[in-house]
Amino acid sequence: MIMNDKSIDNNKENNNKEGEMKQEGRENPFFKKYDTPHETAPFDKIRLEDYEEAFMEGIRRDNEQLDKIINNPEKPTFDNTLLNKDDDEDYYGLLGRVSTVFFNLLSAETNDDMDALAQKMQPVLTKHANDMALNEKLFERVKYVHRHHRKLTPEEKQLLENSYQGFVRSGALLDKEGKDKLRQLTEEASMLSLQFSQNLLKENKAFTLHITDENDLDGLPETAIEAAKMAAKERNLDGWVFTLDYPSYGPFMTYSTSRDLREKLYMARNSVCIHDNSENNLEICKRLVNLRREVAQLLGYKTYADYVLKRRMASNTRSVYRLLNDLIDAYMPTARKEREELERMAKRTEGKDFEMMPWDNGFYSHKLQMKKYNIDSEMLRPYFELSKVIDGVFGLANRLYGITFKPNNEIPVYHPDVKAYEVFDKDGSFLAVFYADFHPRKGKQGGAWMTEYQGQCMKADGTNVRPHVSVVMNLTKPTEEKPALLTLDEVETFLHEFGHSLHGMFANTRFESLSGTNVLWDFVELPSQFMENFSIEKEFLRTFAFHYKTGEPIPDELIDRIVKSRNFMAAMGCMRQVSLGLLDMAYYTKRDAFDEDILKFERKAWAKAIVKKNRHKLNTCMTVQFSHIMAGGYAAGYYSYKWAEVLDADAFSVFKKNGIFNQETAQRFRDCILSKGGTEHPMTLYKRFRGSEPTIDALLKRNGIKRVRS
Repeated sequence: MIMNDKSIDNNKENNNKEGEMKQEGRENPFFKKYDTPHETAPFDKIRLEDYEEAFMEGIRRDNEQLDKIINNPEKPTFDNTLLNKDDDEDYYGLLGRVSTVFFNLLSAETNDDMDALAQKMQPVLTKHANDMALNEKLFERVKYVHRHHRKLTPEEKQLLENSYQGFVRSGALLDKEGKDKLRQLTEEASMLSLQFSQNLLKENKAFTLHITDENDLDGLPETAIEAAKMAAKERNLDGWVFTLDYPSYGPFMTYSTSRDLREKLYMARNSVCIHDNSENNLEICKRLVNLRREVAQLLGYKTYADYVLKRRMASNTRSVYRLLNDLIDAYMPTARKEREELERMAKRTEGKDFEMMPWDNGFYSHKLQMKKYNIDSEMLRPYFELSKVIDGVFGLANRLYGITFKPNNEIPVYHPDVKAYEVFDKDGSFLAVFYADFHPRKGKQGGAWMTEYQGQCMKADGTNVRPHVSVVMNLTKPTEEKPALLTLDEVETFLHEFGHSLHGMFANTRFESLSGTNVLWDFVELPSQFMENFSIEKEFLRTFAFHYKTGEPIPDELIDRIVKSRNFMAAMGCMRQVSLGLLDMAYYTKRDAFDEDILKFERKAWAKAIVKKNRHKLNTCMTVQFSHIMAGGYAAGYYSYKWAEVLDADAFSVFKKNGIFNQETAQRFRDCILSKGGTEHPMTLYKRFRGSEPTIDALLKRNGIKRVRS
């Protein structure tokens, strides 16, 4: 049965039978088996009007299937309640197909019409999800199976436990009044999460820094100037345009000698969604925090964090705070030294009375890095041409796991920037479809993420349905003069998202809900952060880092400087991540109604992890743009990046010991972790690979941190 949380409600007045579903003589492409390579999504045939029609028909089919299950006169069993082997998967899978395409494109390629449709459908989506989760007859059948079932395989046991807990955590044990209240809370929260994301996208895309005086470009590298000139040309403007997209914002903040313009750009980026306009997210954030607290308390938990962590590796708030506090204790002394060194550099340049502000950090960090290591991102760009980086990343997967990538232009894509590949396993068998979407554009959210258009599973007839995975990023674009030349940070971003995609592509489980990245949330970042480790390994860089003009390999002495500079400002970076984890936990450990000034609350929440407090209280806000914890599924879970960092450092230490391309170690990593999804508890999987539980020691060693013993 379909239990997609993006499902929508059945509206009988608008439902049409399958035979009536024609538009202007054409059939809705969602209603039939995709006639594309590997049954990939037919992006080239989908029209805006197809979505709503497919949503509504998907609901009708979903409810039809539900009726079959709950009205089955036979005694509930695992097979007739959770598996439904005899059901037509193509017929009943409609809702999942349309939801997957629509919501993925809402993040990667949206427009005003898509946004309006999302606003229209979201309440219906959430209501339908609630109708499924709160259906008493269905829960009674699942509960009976939970107590009385045949002998199950470990994977079947996991599916049953997840299904039962899913119902309970969705309110199945509440009385009618409680269920009605839960519906109201979750429907409102889903709408506000959507509004949060739409506001953030509009605010970020609305701002431009338009420069017409060439003197204002002082200090900027040629690549940044060329990109800004192209951005202006795209807008039919003279001069140069800088945006809040990171490939534009980052270089400006690092290199521009104009402190006033750095301040202007910094304040624009860090004050989005707090202005007195329709995109203000302050009240939305307050309401989301309160809605989630109310949901948790309605379900019997003291706080939303307690509710979330019940189904995480961390288990409880004590474990999360123990991790965050351990990191503060270990890293803060070094972070303070890093900050002091940075300020000394700034004062030597500007005078002893100079006071550093946030828009100065990147500028003087760059100067300090150049002084200490004689290296910066612009030196490396010529060696990180995107097509070569792609070859390097794919080549890394080939050396580790034997898999190969073949471009297939017959696979439809949703934008010309997107590249589609077939992926083949080491024995030549088809493994997956891989989409790569590299560059920023108007209708695309910022940041980077991995998603799927089809998950892996085993059909009843034994067919192994292979996944269609996608990575979406905002990397430096090519210009009229140069190809896309990346920074080392962007190479790491690519490796990070590619690690997620390997988790999806190697999935080899029976049930889709347990495959790939469907794992406990604080385990999901292990495969991605693990891959980042390769970015500074000489053996890896040697495979692809060639100068885009001369073809010369990256010099050994430049690689050595990369390695030596690896931990530059690492402790301050750690404290930044910890501060965000503290902010997240501060919101979601609230037991009482939240109605505080968000800007003041932020400063108090993360104060313990702030290395140097600024005496100026700027009108900036992180919460209103903190998509991870407001709209991205990381509420009460942002700590998981640091949690997984402990795991990835420990795991990569095995590769360092055995050889970073050691195929036996890689195969064990694939077999024990990447292919298993959520079929077993993550620590069980990790210990099977590592032989023991992880410790913080490998992370401290990697970052050059010496633990201070009390």
